[in-house]
Amino acid sequence: MSDPTPTIERIELHRLDVPLVRPFETSFGRETVREVLLVHVVTDAGDGWGECVAGRDPFYSGEYVDGAASVIERYLGPALLGRHGRHAATHHGAPDAAGTTVAEGPGSRGASVPLAASVASTLAFVAGHRMAKGALEAAVLDAELRAQGRSMGELFGAEREWVDCGVSVGIAPTVEELLDEVAGYIEEGYRRIKLKIKPGWDLVPVGAVREEIGPRGMLQVDANTAYTAEDIPLLARLDAFDLLLIEQPFAEEDIATHVRLAEACVTPVCLDESILDVTTAIDAIDRGATSVVNIKPGRMGGYLEALRVHDACRERDVPVWCGGMLETGVGRAANVALAALPGFTLPGDTSASARYFAEDLTEPFVLGEGEHRGQLRVPDAAGTGVTVRDDLLRDWASSARVVISR
Repeated sequence: MSDPTPTIERIELHRLDVPLVRPFETSFGRETVREVLLVHVVTDAGDGWGECVAGRDPFYSGEYVDGAASVIERYLGPALLGRHGRHAATHHGAPDAAGTTVAEGPGSRGASVPLAASVASTLAFVAGHRMAKGALEAAVLDAELRAQGRSMGELFGAEREWVDCGVSVGIAPTVEELLDEVAGYIEEGYRRIKLKIKPGWDLVPVGAVREEIGPRGMLQVDANTAYTAEDIPLLARLDAFDLLLIEQPFAEEDIATHVRLAEACVTPVCLDESILDVTTAIDAIDRGATSVVNIKPGRMGGYLEALRVHDACRERDVPVWCGGMLETGVGRAANVALAALPGFTLPGDTSASARYFAEDLTEPFVLGEGEHRGQLRVPDAAGTGVTVRDDLLRDWASSARVVISR
């Protein structure tokens, strides 16, 4: 007999200001502090944590921390409690408010976490807000797996105990400072370097880093939608640097221009912001806009949708890798477990905690040594396998905790 589906007792929102060890600059802004929104779901069988990947401002995405907190407090949290709380009017498997039946997750995975697998359909009445929804799903998933004594890696189908790590390098004040930073990451053992680029900061820094790491070093670039179709000839010149890929040079809605770039250059084009779910992933692949996919679960509305994207890409022999959003150990733990799936054949942005934080919100993720140099170990304890530090929840709190209950 299967375990009963947990009942949600309350949902808590924690807002934190987490200091970064160094400023992180991309084409859309510069951060010195990571504003973090954590979702804590308490059930009658235990509790779980999820991390919202939205940024402080709506620059990378239309979503941002204040908006995510508001939509969870006003709409998503009450809806989840209304369906799965102690006084819920419906039960698992019954039609939701829209008259649809709760869908299970990908393959057998969703069937083994019925509460988490129902989150997406329960929250579907709210348009968009994938990052907020993804944080709720992650917290529910963590709670459900902890109650079952199972790890996220086990649920996902992880096939490796260690995953290769890359590092994302922001835009530096000078090329010399960029090279110093990159040299430090190579010394630490990172297996792949990703450079943020923008108009005016592309060919010269990329060429300099290629020379610094040598012809065999794995190098890729990320444009975060900073270019337009007029820049295709310039971007095609990046072929000279033998890159793994060029990531999201054009606006997320502009699939056609990505197709044109893919036809104009040898360097594989990778989509990030454009990939919202399995439908958009398949469409972009079929249209020739991307030959590599960056999977960011928070951007896709959660880990169960990320698993569907992974499975669809693997069926089409399209490599995937796990992107990062400056997550604390809460989000990093789940990402590392995801990156251990067979379709993740390229190093992701699953860097060690010390890349971003002097102290992490959980046990720190530390790069391995010896044969595991440049790798992180996949957590194997229940749920995410990490524990949130109560002392840092207090010390880094930027506002009072919000409690949603019925």
